[in-house]
Amino acid sequence: MYSLGLSVIIVITAPVAGLAQADQNTLPQTPQVSSPIPAAQAQRYRIGAGDVLDIRILNRPQLSREAVRVEGDGMIRMPLIEEEIQAACKSVSELASDIAKRYLKYYRNPQVDVFVKEYHAREVALIGAVNEQGRYQMQRRLRLLELLSFAKGPSDKAGQTINIVRGPRTDICGNNGESTSDEGGFISLRLSDTLRGEEQANPYVQSGDIVTIPEAEQVYVVGNVYSPKSVSLKEPITVSRAIAMAGGPLRDSKTDRVHIVRQQPNGEKSEMYVNLSAIARKRAEDVMLQPNDIVEVPESTGKSVIRSLLGAVAPSVAQLPVRVIP
Repeated sequence: MYSLGLSVIIVITAPVAGLAQADQNTLPQTPQVSSPIPAAQAQRYRIGAGDVLDIRILNRPQLSREAVRVEGDGMIRMPLIEEEIQAACKSVSELASDIAKRYLKYYRNPQVDVFVKEYHAREVALIGAVNEQGRYQMQRRLRLLELLSFAKGPSDKAGQTINIVRGPRTDICGNNGESTSDEGGFISLRLSDTLRGEEQANPYVQSGDIVTIPEAEQVYVVGNVYSPKSVSLKEPITVSRAIAMAGGPLRDSKTDRVHIVRQQPNGEKSEMYVNLSAIARKRAEDVMLQPNDIVEVPESTGKSVIRSLLGAVAPSVAQLPVRVIP
């Protein structure tokens, strides 16, 4: 589910009073802002490539433009102005003033309003085991933990890591007006460190980042237990603990012959049997489970492991959305 369906609009009005070319004897008026806002707020966001702007000129509807997309080089075009106008790297008030000054050649006292209609220059994607996956458009700098809070945190299936894929990017707002390039990279952090807000595990996210929380690997507990289920391996889990997490064995279970099916790296399967009663008495080793193990607690009638596995997995499959592929 996306939280970006509605466009967010910031309105900054920056009318610039000046002199039309036809009247050179009157001094230009002092620039004014019709709706004053604190300077810190005006500087909070710098326009970037991909942003969509609404630019309106008071009493000049023929010059006003809606949904002006900032090109990849940071430039836009406006009627009557021959050269392109740099929009990227400027605040909305700075852009409004720049456009107003250019129209002094044609009109006296042009009043320009600039609206940031859609924020695409600072967009990041958050996917994987989070409660609300989506693309997030940032209007200010955000640290990773704050981004997670907007996505309502990691889901119950989250593993132990959080990864940031940072693609190659060019910053047209580099120092001294020169564009700078970044080759990108891959950052892997411990999710628990990020959730604690540790500084090294809580970096600022950047435009174009893809943040992923992989799901934890799982094992499956099936058979004659109270609640057959898949168990996430967020931490090391033994066979007795996994069975306990599934509610424990039922009364008619054969706890002396718990069946573990293990998928080997070469594609082959191996099987082993453990005595749950002996483990409880500390007379046998409590086997540590590996990803994708199937733990079957049998009953006297010999219930099928496949039928048990379907019973554990099928309910979650039924909850998935249905999509038609044309």
